[in-house]
Amino acid sequence: MADVVRVGEKAPDFVLKDHNEREVRLSDLKGKKVLLSFHPLAWTKVCAEQMKSLEAHVAQLEKLNTVALGMSVDTVPSKKAWAHELGIEKTSLLSDFWLHGEVAKSYGIFREKSGTSERANIIIDGEGRVMFVKVYPVAQLPDIDEILRVLESKK
Repeated sequence: MADVVRVGEKAPDFVLKDHNEREVRLSDLKGKKVLLSFHPLAWTKVCAEQMKSLEAHVAQLEKLNTVALGMSVDTVPSKKAWAHELGIEKTSLLSDFWLHGEVAKSYGIFREKSGTSERANIIIDGEGRVMFVKVYPVAQLPDIDEILRVLESKK
């Protein structure tokens, strides 16, 4: 595994399709903070709770000028079905399927052995620099309140 991106570094730009087949380009979000919420695989319990947590906090994130993006190596059709199953309507779930895990690799959080990303939250500031990185044990649900506190403290 490559080194995980560090706070202060320029965030690697990317273009990925979301669960509605819309292209999302990180650099198009300049001026906003971006929460990249990586999860290993759709259709698993902890990953589902992680994405539902993002969806439940969309209004708070918007108040903090932040866009949350859920990211995994699953295909767009899988993400679309999963978003529908979970009731995700406002949070973009991005597919890092092809080239397989390329974005996760560029952020240093691709797990070669399993072919998935780590479970991680990475916050990028409005200028495209990494301002927060946390990699979690795969079985641990990230604490959305911690993310909100970090964003609040960096207003």
